[in-house]
Amino acid sequence: MVEYDSQQLDNVFKALADPTRREMLGLLVNKKSCTISELAEPFSISFAATSKHVKVLEKAGLLSRKIVGRTHLCTFSSGSLAEAEHWISYYRDFWHKRLNALESLLKQEGELND
Repeated sequence: MVEYDSQQLDNVFKALADPTRREMLGLLVNKKSCTISELAEPFSISFAATSKHVKVLEKAGLLSRKIVGRTHLCTFSSGSLAEAEHWISYYRDFWHKRLNALESLLKQEGELND
């Protein structure tokens, strides 16, 4: 099995579990950077709630924040997402191989027709 930083993966999946945070990431992917206020615009949530979502995304490594004066500029970071995709890929491949082996066995025993 491939070794992963379990806490970091937990943070990524926790961040992605929330639809608002997934939409915020979508906004960041399509723009070079956004302020926290710009991230809040499409949602009927407070600035404070938006800031909390940003902190969760930042902790997960899915966005980075740069402070310019009083403005917080957020940009998308793909590193943690790539690690999560690699983790998912490992298990997808594992089950794909197992299911192919089962299919072959059932065909050999005449239990499965094409």
